[in-house]
Amino acid sequence: MVVTKLTRVSEIRHAQRADGPAAVLGIGTANPTFSIHQDMFPDYYFRVTKKEHLTHLKDTFSRIMGLERRFFHHTEQMLNANPGFLHGTPSALDARLDIVAKAAPELAASTAAKAIVRWGRPATDITHLIVATSSEARAPAADLALVSLLGLRANVCCTALQLNGCSAGCAALWLAKDIAENNRGARILVAYKK
Repeated sequence: MVVTKLTRVSEIRHAQRADGPAAVLGIGTANPTFSIHQDMFPDYYFRVTKKEHLTHLKDTFSRIMGLERRFFHHTEQMLNANPGFLHGTPSALDARLDIVAKAAPELAASTAAKAIVRWGRPATDITHLIVATSSEARAPAADLALVSLLGLRANVCCTALQLNGCSAGCAALWLAKDIAENNRGARILVAYKK
């Protein structure tokens, strides 16, 4: 009797699982419009933080950077208008989180739309949405905004991974792999915003 029940559970689980490993079927990227070439970034950074007198740090800062271009949502004008951004005051944190709450879903939606086009199927075929971020923690999270911005089905299964640090993207991919391989027919959209 026990063997029969275990056999049936095994058969049910086998029927629910995908036939093969998970695969990435489309990738999209998007960046904020404001960017600075890396050669100019040390000058920009020390100017906006009003630390130009620290020339020895500026030289070190110039040598240790390995990026070609840096993308930002905040501009120098925004930083000058909100000096608390540079000093880490509690009101500045709230203002930064408000900026992220408005800008990040739109940026993530443009990225996701590119990935969906490369995938070649309609957005309504997506069964799961995973949104990972190291930038915010809110309820409701950005996943709800993405559902409406992308025109996903109302019953899409949403998961938000918030404040996971720099490993948030990897955690989202691990979760997507697990869902894809253990749920036949799962179509997962992962959006990572930093």
